[in-house]
Amino acid sequence: MAHRWQLPTYGGIDALELVEVEVPEPAPGQVTIALSAVGVNPSDYKTLGGGWNADESLLPLPVGQEAVGVIAAVGADTEIATGPVAVGDRVVAFKITGAFAELVTVSAADVFALPDTVEDVEAAGLLHVGVVAAELLALSGATEGQTLLVHGASGSVGVLVVQLARRAGIRVIGTASEANQGKIREFGAEPVVYGEGLADRVRALAPEGVDAAVDAVGSDESLPVSLELVGDPSRVATLAPGPAAKEAGVKISAGMMPASIQFRMPQRAVILDLAARGDLVLPIARTFPLAEAKEALRFVSSGHPGGKVVLTV
Repeated sequence: MAHRWQLPTYGGIDALELVEVEVPEPAPGQVTIALSAVGVNPSDYKTLGGGWNADESLLPLPVGQEAVGVIAAVGADTEIATGPVAVGDRVVAFKITGAFAELVTVSAADVFALPDTVEDVEAAGLLHVGVVAAELLALSGATEGQTLLVHGASGSVGVLVVQLARRAGIRVIGTASEANQGKIREFGAEPVVYGEGLADRVRALAPEGVDAAVDAVGSDESLPVSLELVGDPSRVATLAPGPAAKEAGVKISAGMMPASIQFRMPQRAVILDLAARGDLVLPIARTFPLAEAKEALRFVSSGHPGGKVVLTV
């Protein structure tokens, strides 16, 4: 038996319940992981209220998509994504179901050996935002020597876009609050304060123009400013797939889109390797114990966590 958070009925964060469940033994192609840290993402709370995608047949709905832990059991004739595995090995898993838990049995194909150079808390929050950042950068079409505008550059997705872009030889101008200007400068971006007059401030930094833009925050100004500065909607990428983005014809990254899934999943190993070599760093805003998962989700839903939020088990 193990504790896990699940949603018995659609009702938002407050409807979540911490329950004790029987964790199944792993079948062939599966492993059981004793978890130590769990990543918290906006998508974890966005489905809790139901809405257009509510499916009563999925209830009670386990919560959580990424986690770190040690192998507790291995199904017969089973290897994980990175190869052979044994009980006691440190691993990271994404994309899985039911990560807000003490123990979980999942498909071995979504589990990766965790290098000793990556700590549990950072690894637990790395893969989801990492693959999104990689997709956004690819969709923008920015290449070496060009200038990229990144909205929300101090957030957990944005700061990884900055690092990936700088590794590719791309100049980055990143929007952030006054308090976070130093944070994105540390990762090689040229900071600019968001808000009224943003387009003019970017032009002052890049009078020769901006070649592409990434919206890693979904704010009201991100899309119009990007289109104004870049001009070509095919060179603008966003993680906010609303009507305005679709009408404008910009590139969209969304977890339920087949094209996004196809791009993201192979990137898991790439992101993990970069982190293992110290070439990609994920700032952690705050950790919460597993028992305080509701508080962690409310903190993330505030829209300004200032980095990745992780549950510790």
